[in-house]
Amino acid sequence: MSDGLFYVVGAVLVWFMQAGFAMVETGFTRAKNAGNIIMKNLMDFCLGTIVFVLLGFGLLLGTDALGGFIGIPNLKIFSDFLDADAEVAQDFFFNLVFCATTATIVSGAMAERTKFLSYCIYSLVISAIVYPIEAHWVWGGGWLSNALFGHATYVDFAGSSLIHMVGGISSIIGALILGPRWGKYLDKDGKPTLVRKEVKYVRAIPGHNLTVGALGVFILWFCWYGFNGAATTTVDQLAQVLVTTTIATATATCATMIFTWIKNKKPDVSMTLNGSLAGLVAITAGCANVDPIGAFFIGLIAGVLVVVAVEFIDKKLHIDDPVGAIAVHGANGLWGTLAVGLFSSAAVCEANGLTAQNGLFYGGGGWLLLTQLIGILCIAAWTILTMVALFLLLKKTVGLRAAKVEEIEGLDKHEHGLPSAYADFAPVPLAAEIIDPEGLPAAVAAGAGVTVTDMTVPAMPAVSESKEASAAKMSKVVILTKQSKFEDLKQALNAIGVTGLTVTQVLGCGVQKGASEYYRGVKVDMDLLPKVKVEVVVSKVPVTEVVDAARKALYTGHIGDGKIFVYDVEDVVRVRTGESGYDALQDADDE
Repeated sequence: MSDGLFYVVGAVLVWFMQAGFAMVETGFTRAKNAGNIIMKNLMDFCLGTIVFVLLGFGLLLGTDALGGFIGIPNLKIFSDFLDADAEVAQDFFFNLVFCATTATIVSGAMAERTKFLSYCIYSLVISAIVYPIEAHWVWGGGWLSNALFGHATYVDFAGSSLIHMVGGISSIIGALILGPRWGKYLDKDGKPTLVRKEVKYVRAIPGHNLTVGALGVFILWFCWYGFNGAATTTVDQLAQVLVTTTIATATATCATMIFTWIKNKKPDVSMTLNGSLAGLVAITAGCANVDPIGAFFIGLIAGVLVVVAVEFIDKKLHIDDPVGAIAVHGANGLWGTLAVGLFSSAAVCEANGLTAQNGLFYGGGGWLLLTQLIGILCIAAWTILTMVALFLLLKKTVGLRAAKVEEIEGLDKHEHGLPSAYADFAPVPLAAEIIDPEGLPAAVAAGAGVTVTDMTVPAMPAVSESKEASAAKMSKVVILTKQSKFEDLKQALNAIGVTGLTVTQVLGCGVQKGASEYYRGVKVDMDLLPKVKVEVVVSKVPVTEVVDAARKALYTGHIGDGKIFVYDVEDVVRVRTGESGYDALQDADDE
């Protein structure tokens, strides 16, 4: 396998990270904005490609100017497209997909309340100017690619600072200027506020599809092997990079799970998914410079740091970041870059054909750590300067934030004319069999050699003479509970002789005075959630027995176990026979 093939295949994997980011952001936000998020992740690459062709590529890999601060813009992608020796096509595509990654990070932190037009504009600017200039300093032969003070050279092998930290800094600036989602923060009176100084209460706003979010994380982890491994030059170097990447990521994931388990008494699913991404981000800078021990400690700290950073940003700074982009990419991009100055191994560097440099913990003194710190500060300063100016300009001109009504009703509807990203989805049948309109199992109705007896009778009133009928009381029991508990409830009711059920998929929430539940470290104040409503009318079976059976089947001790309502029923009429009252409620076998 040639070096060029590493390069290109890795770049293709990096491109597929767009799908991963799209799934993470979609799953961690609300369904009413799913289409908007998909659109943004599609367009930041497509729009970015155009401006990267015209300007960004030259600024990144053009001839040095202004002391290595900038590359001279050029159009070599057109003039040298067929020059195999120049490798222009390889370099263009490789750097393009990394550029797109930087732009898409910002989408998650500003999700659910940003104008689509404004997003397109700032995505264009990041791809055209912001990322290409700072990336030129390190990867384009600029001033940070040379040894500072004659001692150490700045290290960012795959982009912890150049891509992820830049994306994280852009995210916190954008989210701060934009403001939080409506209803995320409440004032002292419990009313929604967009003013950070007025915030007294923080609300959790859970994402609508954790499964999709998890799929995004798995996609990103898989593609990260291309992200970190694409620039390797040998199979041995590639294998080493894959090992350090895996160790750091797995360690970070475990650290996040254990930390949230201890802190919140339960392992937090969404935060643990963020932990995986934090580990990936943190190891990106030093993946070719550290040994497995260094990778372990980089991941360990990243897994804890992401939790602390998410909660600090949300609870203390009151900056609304729906997906945790600031903590994952910003905080851990910074940590991962600094970590090179601590854990870099000269032996590993030399084996990989890189400048041999030992970090502080490997006997190299503080020169590499100091160099990393200087590089971080300069990259951060450039990002802050450009992004503050850009976001403020957008706010004053085309506007940055969507209108309140647009945000509440969903950007899908107002920005894209999309009623729902899930318009064609129907509720999954709760019953084990699909019943056809005639009341027979579908397999029977299709005619599988089964004889069906016609049980129709004339529709005439039936008069009941039984003592049970005259004395019986009829009651309606309505049960609201979680969808996951329906099968348990059905079996419990069937066991006591209740077979007639009416089941409806509904949305709702209760008073929620029970035990506290947490989402990403914040106490959950639930909005409307999917529920199941089960309705039964009983007479022969005592109501108390129905209630007791339902409670026993549904009880978990947590918020959302449900409620049971009992009503008196005046009369019941069986349409087929005309029977009423007690007799109308009996099964055919009881008649």
